[in-house]
Amino acid sequence: MRPPTIRDVAERAGVSKSLVSLVLRGSQQVRPEKRRAVLAAVEELGYRPNAAARSLSERRTRTVGVLLNDLRNPWFVELLDGLNSELYASGLRTLLADGRLNRRLGEDLTHTFTELRVDGLIAVGTLPDPAAVRTAAARVPTVVAGTREPVLPNVDIVAGDDELGARLATEHLIGLGHRHIAHIAGQGVVGELRRRGFEAVMREHGLSGSATVEQGDLTEEGGYRATVRLLSAPHRPTAVFAFNDMAGVGALSAAEELGLRVPGDLSLVGYDNTYLARLRHLWLTTVDNAGHDIGRRAARRLLDRIADPARPGGVALTAPVLEVRGTTAPPRPAD
Repeated sequence: MRPPTIRDVAERAGVSKSLVSLVLRGSQQVRPEKRRAVLAAVEELGYRPNAAARSLSERRTRTVGVLLNDLRNPWFVELLDGLNSELYASGLRTLLADGRLNRRLGEDLTHTFTELRVDGLIAVGTLPDPAAVRTAAARVPTVVAGTREPVLPNVDIVAGDDELGARLATEHLIGLGHRHIAHIAGQGVVGELRRRGFEAVMREHGLSGSATVEQGDLTEEGGYRATVRLLSAPHRPTAVFAFNDMAGVGALSAAEELGLRVPGDLSLVGYDNTYLARLRHLWLTTVDNAGHDIGRRAARRLLDRIADPARPGGVALTAPVLEVRGTTAPPRPAD
């Protein structure tokens, strides 16, 4: 049996094909009784619109390309959840690509998206080749989410206030009485902003001499290795502020292997408030970077840009919030 067509729906509902098209596009210019008749016919016949044909007639694919820095990062997944919910409500679907695969294969996945004629592009996280985003942004409405780079004309940026978030984490540790505090640093502009916030607060409290920065690579393994180096030093810190929750989990593992209790012997703060931080056996103090909200706001910015591609780009920052849980406490008194 052949699948039902729009002509079949029109005949069953007793209306024209053009009116069926109006109903399927959600037009408000259709009388309620006609709309009900069309929708009933669609349901009875099991009609599904031909996406390819609709794309040709509307000159839109109703798809959005999403290029993630690394799909393994749980914060990006939470951002994606907010993004999808907003786009889906507007009748758009997402095509997802992993920037890590892009690096492995040496392919420009933004070029693939433009070839597929997506209606818009969202670049999530710090990508290794900002030039690819620049090229794509010249051809398709683009929004950058979860990072502050690249800064391009007619491209919106939606991110968290990373410097403020780092300040909140550092002030919390100092407020507990810690003086020897280390930061496991990240990469890119986000890494630089969080490091800047950490160092600024330490400096404001006269603690620059007891501040340590150890480079990480944003992963659990990177956090583990950085923490082993920090805790093996002659003057080990009493508290560690990790670039993200993944690095924070690695730091927890390192402390445990070295026989240190968290938070009794070492306080630890992560960043992003991902599901990892909320696991009861970890219960990690962290900075909530509002991933879901950033995703929703990035989607709304993209919808606005699709409607008006020429409008100037802007930067929207969400305010982070410190979530105090079970991995921070005052330092142990000196013997």
